[in-house]
Amino acid sequence: MSAPDLAAYSSSLPALNPRLDLLQPYPFERLRQLLAGVDLQAPGRPARPVNLSIGEPKHPTPAVVLNAFSHGLGGLASYPATAGSDALKASIAQWIRRRHGVTVNPATEVLPINGSREALFAFAQVVIDPTRDAVVVAPNPFYQIYQGAALLAGARLVLVDQAPEKDLHCDWEAVPESVWRQTQLVYVCSPGNPTGVVMPLEEWRTLFALADRYGFIIASDECYSEIYLDEANPPLSALAASQALGRTGHERVVVFSSLSKRSNVPGMRSGFVAGDARLLAAFLKYRTYHGSAMSPVVQQASIAAWDDEEHVKANRAAYRAKFDAVLPILAAALPVHRPDAGFYLWLAVPGGDDAAMTRRLHQDANVLVLPGSYLGRPGGPNADGPNPGAGYIRLALVDEAEACVDGARRIAALLSAG
Repeated sequence: MSAPDLAAYSSSLPALNPRLDLLQPYPFERLRQLLAGVDLQAPGRPARPVNLSIGEPKHPTPAVVLNAFSHGLGGLASYPATAGSDALKASIAQWIRRRHGVTVNPATEVLPINGSREALFAFAQVVIDPTRDAVVVAPNPFYQIYQGAALLAGARLVLVDQAPEKDLHCDWEAVPESVWRQTQLVYVCSPGNPTGVVMPLEEWRTLFALADRYGFIIASDECYSEIYLDEANPPLSALAASQALGRTGHERVVVFSSLSKRSNVPGMRSGFVAGDARLLAAFLKYRTYHGSAMSPVVQQASIAAWDDEEHVKANRAAYRAKFDAVLPILAAALPVHRPDAGFYLWLAVPGGDDAAMTRRLHQDANVLVLPGSYLGRPGGPNADGPNPGAGYIRLALVDEAEACVDGARRIAALLSAG
């Protein structure tokens, strides 16, 4: 259908949800537009592309998961329950106990989900009351699903900058009381995307105190929690922090986790949400109508993944080796901050124009990165500050080590050449 025909067709449609017009283009659509018209025949441009732009795990899926998947194919003959099988929920609860030292009731405090992305979005639709001038608070830069979830739930999004002067941590106490009084939901991401920063206990103490004072819900996105660079210092979960601070019953706290990064199965779309039983009961009710049940085959494979830690340790070791190889190369050309966790590098670029640097890297070095400004918005609690993502690029070290090292060398060479 041609553009004029499509426009004419669209004008004849019934009224659509007007909040769809509030959504901005997704970062990778903006990246596609940015790179349109790049001279792919630039002199000296390497023929082999290196894609460091998207956080899609490339390590092999572990055999223990593949074997469980193939042995579970008989499950295709039955409808799955939205609540998930007792066996899967027990496996997840046992993993939470082993990993975080927190006991959850698998029957009421665990719910399997089809990857954290869809659940992070859907959760806002459940807990937001748009009749009360609702506010959703999120870090800035941020995972774009938080914005879409807030806007389509009828809320206003307020962003809290992760600024260099705060070591890329959020200054929750800088949010005005007038905002907190309207806040119904706070998204946090620890380890952070794109910064790789992990929230320490004292930051959790501050946020929980605010939650207890104003009554908002905390949704903790922990999908990168199992990729950390110090084997002796795993990231702190919201549930573990809440328990350490003497809070009981996981009140108004839920965590979202995923097998995509942990076990290299992004195509399996498997994860869980755990925490406050009252919130999970409402979420289950919503999901029953939404049609979000996990395939029995995926459930069987998920049990195998949550029950095995050896492949996760090997996965971390592979990421650690890539950081160890890449960081010295990049450090020769620009300041480099080693992240606490995750597989991203968040790099400040010379000159501060992240979009221009992204385009130049693609044209001259055949390296694809993501501009940091595409992951942030002009922000601060009053929405009048600069975009804290501007001047940065995000590198995802997800490909094989050879490709990541090659990409780092090309970036360093281009920057060193001026």
